Amino acid sequence: MNETREDILICRCQEVTRSEILAAIEDGAVTVDGVKRRTRACMGLCQGKTCGRLVQQLIAQQTGRDPAEITPNHSRMPVRPITVGMFQD
Repeated sequence: MNETREDILICRCQEVTRSEILAAIEDGAVTVDGVKRRTRACMGLCQGKTCGRLVQQLIAQQTGRDPAEITPNHSRMPVRPITVGMFQD
């Protein structure tokens, strides 16, 4: 299997590759939420706990900014599916 550096999965939950994130940054995303809106990275079950810092680092590398200046991901608590029956009295 010939996998290039651009094919590396950054977000495993949503299967977003490095090249997709770089394309989002090239398209104007300068925050983790900007990349998230364009690619769905950080929207999986981990809510960016696994990939958020990697996305932040890629933005910093591509824009020449300090990683501390990049607005981090706004994550939510994981949710669990429930049945409709749980809403009945």
